[in-house]
Amino acid sequence: MAKRNAGFTSITARWLRGSLLITAILVIVAEALFLYSTYQDLYGGVRQAVLSRFSTIEGQLSATGTAGDESDASASRGLALRRTVELFDEKDKFEFMLLDASGTVIATSSGTFSRELLGGTDFYDAMTGSSGIGVSTFRTSEGEKVMAVTALVPHAAEGIAAMRMVTSLTLVDRRLMQYVAFSLGIALVVLGVSAWSGLFFVRSIVRPVAQVETIATRIAKGDLTVRLPESRYNDEIGRLCQTINQMAEALAETERMKNDFISSVSHELRTPLTSIKGWVETIATRAAPDDEIYRRGIAVISAETDRLYAMVEDLLDFSRMQNGIKLDCQVLDLVAEATDAALFVEARMQKEGIRLIYEEPPEPYPVWADPARLRQVFVNILDNAIKYSRPGGAITIVLSSTPETVTASIRDQGRGISPEDLEKVRLKFFKGKNSVRGSGIGLAVVDEIVAALGGTLDIASKLGEGTTVSVTLPLYRAGQEHLHDPLHLPEQTPDSGAQA
Repeated sequence: MAKRNAGFTSITARWLRGSLLITAILVIVAEALFLYSTYQDLYGGVRQAVLSRFSTIEGQLSATGTAGDESDASASRGLALRRTVELFDEKDKFEFMLLDASGTVIATSSGTFSRELLGGTDFYDAMTGSSGIGVSTFRTSEGEKVMAVTALVPHAAEGIAAMRMVTSLTLVDRRLMQYVAFSLGIALVVLGVSAWSGLFFVRSIVRPVAQVETIATRIAKGDLTVRLPESRYNDEIGRLCQTINQMAEALAETERMKNDFISSVSHELRTPLTSIKGWVETIATRAAPDDEIYRRGIAVISAETDRLYAMVEDLLDFSRMQNGIKLDCQVLDLVAEATDAALFVEARMQKEGIRLIYEEPPEPYPVWADPARLRQVFVNILDNAIKYSRPGGAITIVLSSTPETVTASIRDQGRGISPEDLEKVRLKFFKGKNSVRGSGIGLAVVDEIVAALGGTLDIASKLGEGTTVSVTLPLYRAGQEHLHDPLHLPEQTPDSGAQA
């Protein structure tokens, strides 16, 4: 599971890094292009308005002073330019200046000279450039942004080298900011709508897929009663849900048939095994004392019959579990139940050469449980501990309690369980790599019983060192029977869900 989830990337994250990121980049690029185009249009419009006025003035100069000599023509052009500056009718929009070859102001349309308007590199650009035109933007000492355009006079005009117009860009910048605000609003709306619609669509896929994953995981763990709700959409997700439900139905039917078969076979085997066991015991009492082979044969038949009988009982327990465990609970002393189970297996442990280490606690540990099922829990765990212990080893039983729970831990010194098998030993019919003969459902039965009693089963093991199985049950308090009384648990039905 860890390896499978190591590189996990959600669909939402992939959409954020994919479609939404591409949409955001496209919106940003479109915004940048729009603002650049708007900037060029607004500032270019101001520049073009100034140049068109220069063009008109230059046309007038071309027709001035053409009849006389060059000096008279130059004087006529200079006079015409000064008169144009004096009579300039757009003084509220532009400051019109005449400059000499050194950039000194000769005349202005306002009649006053302001050094703040002499900033910028437009005059230098006009003098050094091939087009004879220079444009620059700068801020005055008062912070006002202005544009200055300088154009060289194409004809000699009595010392006038260039014409210069300066205009404020305050209104232009204000209009530009309006375009910026408007375009940013549009961009945010586009991104917002894209994100909302994308998330809505992605969630319409992610949520059903997450639900499918949850239900499929429960089915994989053996809960064949869960079903996916019918999808509102007749699409791939809806068909997937239908397919998984059909698969669960088929698996549940197969599981039911398997359980019915196991139950039927177990009942059929129980009767002849009981007869065989009875006759073996009867024949054993009639064996000749000196016939060693006869007595050994009878002992082998008896032991194998007992083993088959135990397996049949396990199968019957498994069959009962599928229909819900029915328990008859009462107040029990866990210390006494553990002691009885230890005494029950003590003779077998001595025969196997295994020591029992158990110190009975002085005070009782009351629990609310079914005596037969609780005894089955201890016997099954001790049986596994004996099967996997080596001769000369020891099995330790430790009882402890907290204010709310009581725990019984059974530790052996056997071969242990491999890490890859540790999480599977509770599964029905699972047999690990180091397992010995048996039905493979002993711990599954224990887990079912402990869960029905409101407790937990914990298993810890190390290869070559042994295994510790811990059963933790709620400590009984008067009046709390209903909190974990299995008699109040509903039996398993096709719609109620499988037990753990």
